Formats: sequence, C-alpha cells, structure tokens
Amino acid sequence: MLFKLLLAGYIACAGFVAAGVLGSLYQLVTKEPPRFNFTGESVLSFLAGMFMCIFAGPFIIMRNAIRGRRIENRPLGWLVASSTIAGMWSMCSGLFVMNVALILSGIH
Repeated sequence: MLFKLLLAGYIACAGFVAAGVLGSLYQLVTKEPPRFNFTGESVLSFLAGMFMCIFAGPFIIMRNAIRGRRIENRPLGWLVASSTIAGMWSMCSGLFVMNVALILSGIH
C-alpha cells in the first residue's frame, strides 16, 4: 500500500515538473506567462494553445492560486482547492509522461 502511494506521488511530481518546464519554456519564448486562452489566428496556433493548456495546466492553476492568495488576499480554502485540482491533474499528465518515457526507453 505504501509503495502504491509513493508511486502515485512520484507520478504526480513528474506531471507537475513537466507542466512547470513547459510553462517556463512558454514564458521564455513568448515573454508572457501561460494562461488558459484558446485564441489563435490559425488552426495550428489553436492546437498549440490547446496542447499548452492540457500539459501546463497544473502550473497555470498553481501560479494563479498563489498570486490570488498573495495579491487578492483570497481565502486559504481557495489555495487548498486549487492545489488539489492541480495535484490530480498532475497525476493524470504524469501518468502520460511516464508511459511515454517508458515506451521511448524500450522498457514498457
């Protein structure tokens, strides 16, 4: 049981790290923070924005939650709820990232 819990935590951390790297890369390239925004001039930019939001979602949620707590003085429950959503989302995307890593390494 403890092994499964540690494995779920590891997968969630892998998902959040992937979200953070992708979000930081986006911010480095575009000079603006990532946000949930699907506007685009072409189909390719729309799909890139969709991909960005799917995999960098936990990073965007946590950045907005922390800024909301500090700047807008939102209640602590808001931060806890946002952290829970980001954690579950990280676990889902982390499972995908780990499966891709295992397939590429030839272990899976």
